[in-house]
Amino acid sequence: MTISPRFPITAAEIDKVVAVFYARIRQHAALGEVFAAHVTDWPDHEIKIASFWRNAILMERSYSGNPMRKHMAAGNVHGAHFPQWLAVFDEVLRDTVTADQAAAWSELAHRIGQGLRFGLETYVQDTAGTQVPRL
Repeated sequence: MTISPRFPITAAEIDKVVAVFYARIRQHAALGEVFAAHVTDWPDHEIKIASFWRNAILMERSYSGNPMRKHMAAGNVHGAHFPQWLAVFDEVLRDTVTADQAAAWSELAHRIGQGLRFGLETYVQDTAGTQVPRL
């Protein structure tokens, strides 16, 4: 059984959005430092994140990872970063893909961002990597 994509877009278009996004992030006054503290191999990171989006949009099931755990473990990612992240992402979508694709992808990104932000603001990661409520 094949699962239909959430909206029409190609893997190449996803790759382009990811590449343009990270080119802008590296120049961003606040977010550039956050990413630079963790990303040492940008091409490898972009491949992984493009895989995440192909999984989320095209249902490829090619991504393996736990974004919440990764963001919590980073230590320097805060809820206040997500509006900035989403603003850059929305700008890249408007500049890179069709209006319909941008609207659909933006909606998905905002839902994911809201979940990650909620998790970062509500939970902490204990030494075993388990998410526990903040006290």
